[in-house]
Amino acid sequence: MSTRAKREYLAAIRERYQHASKKEKQMILDEFCWVCRYHRKYAIRLLRQQPQQEDKGSSSKKPRAGRPRQYDTDPHVVEFLLRLWKATNLACSKRLKICIPVWLPHYDRPLSGCTIDLLNRISPSTIDRLLRPVRSKYSKCGLATTKPGSLLKQHIPIRTNQWDEHTPGFLEADTVAHCGTSLSGMCVYTVNLTDIATGWTEQRATWGKGERGVFGAIESIEHSLPFRVRGFDCDNGGEFLNWSMLKYFVHRKRPVQYTRSREYAKNDNAHVEGKNWTHVRQYLGYQRFEDQRIVTLMNDLYTTQWRLLLNFFLPSVKLQQKERVGSKTIKHHDQPRTPLDRVLASPHVAPRTKRHLRDQLATLNPFELQQQAATKIKRILHYATPLAISNHPAPRTDASPGTNHYSYISL
Repeated sequence: MSTRAKREYLAAIRERYQHASKKEKQMILDEFCWVCRYHRKYAIRLLRQQPQQEDKGSSSKKPRAGRPRQYDTDPHVVEFLLRLWKATNLACSKRLKICIPVWLPHYDRPLSGCTIDLLNRISPSTIDRLLRPVRSKYSKCGLATTKPGSLLKQHIPIRTNQWDEHTPGFLEADTVAHCGTSLSGMCVYTVNLTDIATGWTEQRATWGKGERGVFGAIESIEHSLPFRVRGFDCDNGGEFLNWSMLKYFVHRKRPVQYTRSREYAKNDNAHVEGKNWTHVRQYLGYQRFEDQRIVTLMNDLYTTQWRLLLNFFLPSVKLQQKERVGSKTIKHHDQPRTPLDRVLASPHVAPRTKRHLRDQLATLNPFELQQQAATKIKRILHYATPLAISNHPAPRTDASPGTNHYSYISL
């Protein structure tokens, strides 16, 4: 029996039911439940209510219970959230909540005091509700380029003990290949380093992943870190396992704990593997970079706007513990914080370095950094070779809401 037929049957017997005796009501109710397959209590409620109450489109319907929605009436709230969401590269609502007080003072459009108050009080669930119409989905793809290293494996131990995740300076390293769909020939690689304790990341571009180029990139990254390197963990690729790296980290006045992951175990370097996607692929995509001029353009981006935007203004969460409940694993995370906040809160960072970082933060505008980074990314992608197959889409810097893309880096 269709829903429309049930409604017509209900309208035909309702008035007769409401004026019937108790015995007649019982007979009508029995037949109504048998015909429509309704529960008895639900059938009684339908038969007792007035016709206008059943009509969902009726103007006499009672208003929805609960607090009135105050964010839907202010279009500037959604406008700011949408722009911030795009500028932070589609951050989740909990991270976006932390970004609001940091980015709001640099917003270039006038906002009323009521709008600012609403933005400061908004909850992550409300952010999810307001942004739900424009959210989009994308999938990850790519190629693995790790090749076995030399016989140095016996000199570099596998990391078996857990590093101190509360002290800055213990780094995980990896390379990201901008090779498109083919590993043949030479292309650009990104050397990606991530600090486990603070989430601070640094990237450098190299032409190929030879020993000399990767070593120069790591040396440059170490000089730009706001803390001393205490540990260096990498995969088993030959670009990391070589004599130059061994001498650089071990044969120094303050030796660095130089370790490697297990073979064919990518999760050993889970921190940097995650940053390969969120900090490189989401912005630069999977196109092939086979023009050597791109190396200079990428390093110009990595050493200026890129590192400042990612480390100073984009918060992240850290896993605190896992709890096993039956067949489910419940993960507990801390509150979202930027890498800069974690560096400033660490007692292992020099006070002079902290003062320098605070002074630098006071001179920065995140919206300007994002726009400048977007301009440089467009120029980099101008020299890229488009993908030859359709299921690996290139990152779109002019994407509109509701389209599949890799990044909203450009507004």
